[in-house]
Amino acid sequence: MQPTFAEKKIYSVSQLTENIKSILEDNFPFIWITGEISNFKSPISGHYYFTLKDSQAQINAIMFRGQNRNLKFFPEHGMKITGFGRIGVYQPRGVYQIIMEYLEPAGIGALQVEFEQLKVKLSQEGLFDEIHKKKIPFLPEKIYLITSPTGSVVHDMIRVLHRRFPDVAISIIPVKVQGDDSVDQIVDAIMWLNTLKDADVAILARGGGSLEDLQAFNSEDVARAIFESNIPIISAIGHETDYTISDFVADLRAPTPSVAAELVVAVKSDLFQQQNMLAKQLFSSFKLYLRNYRHQVENLTKRLVTPQKNLDNLKIRLDDFFLRLVRKFKQLIQQKHEHLAWRTERLNNVNPIRLVASYRDILLKYNNNLKSLVISNLNTKRLTLKEIDGRLQALNPSAVLERGYSITRLLSDKTIITKSDDVSAGQLLEILLAQGSIVCRVERKKSDAKKEDI
Repeated sequence: MQPTFAEKKIYSVSQLTENIKSILEDNFPFIWITGEISNFKSPISGHYYFTLKDSQAQINAIMFRGQNRNLKFFPEHGMKITGFGRIGVYQPRGVYQIIMEYLEPAGIGALQVEFEQLKVKLSQEGLFDEIHKKKIPFLPEKIYLITSPTGSVVHDMIRVLHRRFPDVAISIIPVKVQGDDSVDQIVDAIMWLNTLKDADVAILARGGGSLEDLQAFNSEDVARAIFESNIPIISAIGHETDYTISDFVADLRAPTPSVAAELVVAVKSDLFQQQNMLAKQLFSSFKLYLRNYRHQVENLTKRLVTPQKNLDNLKIRLDDFFLRLVRKFKQLIQQKHEHLAWRTERLNNVNPIRLVASYRDILLKYNNNLKSLVISNLNTKRLTLKEIDGRLQALNPSAVLERGYSITRLLSDKTIITKSDDVSAGQLLEILLAQGSIVCRVERKKSDAKKEDI
């Protein structure tokens, strides 16, 4: 029998979604889940959004920034993880998702993933490059051991150092090599090491252990402190098969702390033996060197002529050189005499007294010619000037006025009048005469005056 409309339970979308949300969140408050990451996104908000899937299903997942900042690795697409979270329903879209609180790689530990990612990062930055490795001094005067003061490692290294080089100076910088504050103590120790003026080299060491035990030496802060150190640092962490980030950054990596002690100093007795051997080789070589030069001196002595004979030969050569010099000097004087006579003859030919007399006659001649030319030129110019003056007098306005002509011009702007149209009745005019001028007013004008009227 169908229920009546009044008996039907009708849900709104919000009510149904709210009920589903309550059921899921109440029944799955916190769960562990494993799967493969896909569609990984990390927007500017810092939250992680991704999908967890297996071969048959998938679920949306989110990890907020407050939780993902504590991760020791960076999630990537395709990575299999195991995580802890709670089911949540996003009501505006009606979708369910898992809100992750913790993640770790599945199959491989989070510390190992963190190790590999940090190793790749620092390698790309060049912290492992050989060009940055500092040379370990051959015979350091002062060695610093950065390690735990209570473990067997420090005693082993001191025993090896004293066995190899008994009087080498050793100082210990005590640090925690695992656990809380170990990273900070190691970084502070390296920084303090670089303030010491007597430090030649340092060994950063600890015994073997698990990856968790060695975590302080896989820290980025410790790696960068080693890289920035001006004092060479030898890394001796764990056993031969243990590798840490410190090993890659350090200037030298030793398989064990004891081996590091062997690498930092040579065996003193071996050095003495080597020194004695080199001294013997040097003595033998020097004896051979002296013997060879003694033979050379003896050979040269046999070839050496008596000094008196050399002196006689030198006297003969000196007399010969003197005679040759005298002959050469006489020949040179004779050449200079002949050259002087030739120069004297040439000089007499160009005697200035002769040249002055000759040039005086020429100058007198040129002077007379110049005077005649100037007088003739002046006479010609005088006649030309007189002719031009006559022409100017004929064209002189004053001469025209003397013949009874006059010049009429406006009194206001001195414009000369050449026709009657240039003036008007009542206008003042100035008439220039040969002597004086007349100011008059125009009574009337004629524009058609004939020449007979003038």
